[in-house]
Amino acid sequence: MSGPSVVTGIGVTAPNGLGVEAYWDATLAGKSGIGDIRRFDAAGYPAGLAGEVHDFVPRDHLPGRLIPQTDHMTRLALVAADWALADAGVDPATWDPFDMGVVTAASAGGFEFGQRELQNLWSKGGSHVSAYQSFAWFYAVNTGQISIRNGMRGPSGVVVADQAGGLDALAQARRQIRKGSRLIVSGGVDGSICPWGHVAQWAGGRLSTSRDAERAYLPFDAAAAGHVPGEGGALLVVEEAGAAAARGAEVYGAIRGYAATFDPRPGSGREPGLRRAIELALADAGVSAREVDVVFADAAAVPELDRIEARALQAVFGERGVAVTAPKTMVGRLLSGAASLDVATALLALRDGVVPPTVHVTPDPAHRLDLVTGQARAARLETALVLARGYGGFNSALVVSRSAT
Repeated sequence: MSGPSVVTGIGVTAPNGLGVEAYWDATLAGKSGIGDIRRFDAAGYPAGLAGEVHDFVPRDHLPGRLIPQTDHMTRLALVAADWALADAGVDPATWDPFDMGVVTAASAGGFEFGQRELQNLWSKGGSHVSAYQSFAWFYAVNTGQISIRNGMRGPSGVVVADQAGGLDALAQARRQIRKGSRLIVSGGVDGSICPWGHVAQWAGGRLSTSRDAERAYLPFDAAAAGHVPGEGGALLVVEEAGAAAARGAEVYGAIRGYAATFDPRPGSGREPGLRRAIELALADAGVSAREVDVVFADAAAVPELDRIEARALQAVFGERGVAVTAPKTMVGRLLSGAASLDVATALLALRDGVVPPTVHVTPDPAHRLDLVTGQARAARLETALVLARGYGGFNSALVVSRSAT
């Protein structure tokens, strides 16, 4: 078996910052990227806020031939992958193609592209539908386009688990490294901010209807009433620790442990699976609850789901037993991009010894959490736990640390 899996590169495309340092500076400053939807007229929709990635010009980053082939979220993913590889000091052209793979998470694929082409079909006829519709909408398209662009022919795949998918993808990357792959680009970049995608998310019953960007997404707050959707995410370069050291790569941290569970059917009377996922991930990492310095919460902002998460954290860590944060309050819930962005944020927090804040939230004392709000908190950080839950009962937990041992 190979050694630990480490992260050597990060690429971020987020509503409050393009690139790692721009995103991190904004996050530490509590700068939000949530606002009124600009990409379509949402005045007549029940929910009108989103975390959109502004000031992103695809032609500044990608060859012109890719633009008509791809949905907006795939363009974001391609750029995030480019930035992650550059950050890791990796030139794919100099690597064996079969040593490199891609594992991403997705929710539904290129909804915006698909909506446009379906409108062409209905209004103009089949001859007006782009041939690229055959794959641009597909949930595996980000993996495919990244692998093609970078000549990556090693083990690749895609996982679909809604908000939990970003952790599941990184866990799959870790498995492939253990099996002998040298490098896996992994994580999630997602988004469906178009009428079709917006209505699909609204059907889940968890979107906030507030039009006040500072009061719309309030996890663990007594006023919690749903979340704000967003787009973007993070892609990470995952390598085996020894191989990364041999090529002189700088390391952000190690993926130490992971677990996933599934909630029992509603009405069964059985305990939700989040606590079990936390305990299994800690056991996989070989760390105790006392060794976890910060938790990056799933932060659903749905009262019952917040209660479930708070109870799970109390059961494992005790009342106010660990610092908890939800920086996604600055960007929204990014579908399958959410969890990998939280992992990137956790690694940056470990690097710099600071816990980013949860903005706009007044913690409900009933949750009995040590929620970091207002301003970033300096702290000695060695180990972080990242939690994610997907619609339908998915629970995932990932442990990262500054060192691989």
